[in-house]
Amino acid sequence: MPVPTHELIVAPFLDEFLVLRPGDARGVKIKGHHYLELRQSAQDSSPIPTWLHTAARRQWGLDLDGKLSSSALLVRDHSPHGHGRASYEVNNGCNWACPHCIYGDKRHEGLPWEPRQKLLHILRDAGVQWIELGGGECTIDRHFPETYALAYDLGMMVEILTNGSTLFRPHMLDLLTTRRPYRVTMSVYGATEATFDGFTRRRGAFKKFMRGLFAAREAGLPLSLSVVITQENAHEAPAMRRLAAQYAPRVREYSHMSPSFAGDVEPLAQQAPEYLHARTPFTGCDAGHTSLNVSPFGMASVCKISRDQTIPLLRDGVAGLSRLGGIADQALQRQGGCTGCSLQKSCTTCMPLVKLYRKAGSSLDRYCQHA
Repeated sequence: MPVPTHELIVAPFLDEFLVLRPGDARGVKIKGHHYLELRQSAQDSSPIPTWLHTAARRQWGLDLDGKLSSSALLVRDHSPHGHGRASYEVNNGCNWACPHCIYGDKRHEGLPWEPRQKLLHILRDAGVQWIELGGGECTIDRHFPETYALAYDLGMMVEILTNGSTLFRPHMLDLLTTRRPYRVTMSVYGATEATFDGFTRRRGAFKKFMRGLFAAREAGLPLSLSVVITQENAHEAPAMRRLAAQYAPRVREYSHMSPSFAGDVEPLAQQAPEYLHARTPFTGCDAGHTSLNVSPFGMASVCKISRDQTIPLLRDGVAGLSRLGGIADQALQRQGGCTGCSLQKSCTTCMPLVKLYRKAGSSLDRYCQHA
């Protein structure tokens, strides 16, 4: 796969215009007339304007001297659909068997390459600028390298969610260093081999995780680590935090378990009650309006949780996404016993997640203040 030459992405994003550098989470906000200037400059193969030279050097230390706009810039077209972010579940299959996993029965299945190409072009045309590739374990999918490369080459900023088990392999490091993601997110399930392997139900998982983590850090990839605390590994919580802080500047902690997407209650058994904490009230989100989720078979949904109504993107194309905002508004309306609840304004759980807890037969204290 030839490596693209663009060093910066110029893109409309919702009601703004941005200049972005692949592999870096930072960006530069520009005016509409500057966007039009850069688009024309790229079409004419003109030199890069002086003001962009200055901005790129100040923001990223990037030297654009002597480079033409047509080679150094990838200018994204404006999309009337306004979906700036998407998560794409490349394949729900996984090489580990973590008991807290919300995917339940993790089957190795997904789109063949040709329809997958079409899907990524649809997301590009919908205005998606930030795309999260996940699963399952996305890096073990047979078409992951092509999928990742095409998303990058289409001018999307790419994040991958991975367990890290393949990151030390030469072909994977070559892919991620020649087309740099803006974020690589990995989960920490233990600080010792015994706990980590026991949690993932896979012998050797900890060694692969650490090899991948070390290789990613040595390659200078932008790492983010999620410390997942459950009953099985809570005794190593302090050590997991130290491990994460040693390798990544961005560390987040997750201790609230959810039912599987199919409504299975098993993941809730992993909850470590002593690590539950107060969550902020749910006041709404942009899911379905400016962001969306896509299943391994190209079915678009409001988000990863709200999957009751889906849109077949390969059949309906980008125009089908015009229905997603209405689906989102309906999904967020309080239903059943939540209708008229006096505690709605301080409720911390969105309605799609409430429905998932109910489907799993979860006890009320897991998701409702009335408990």
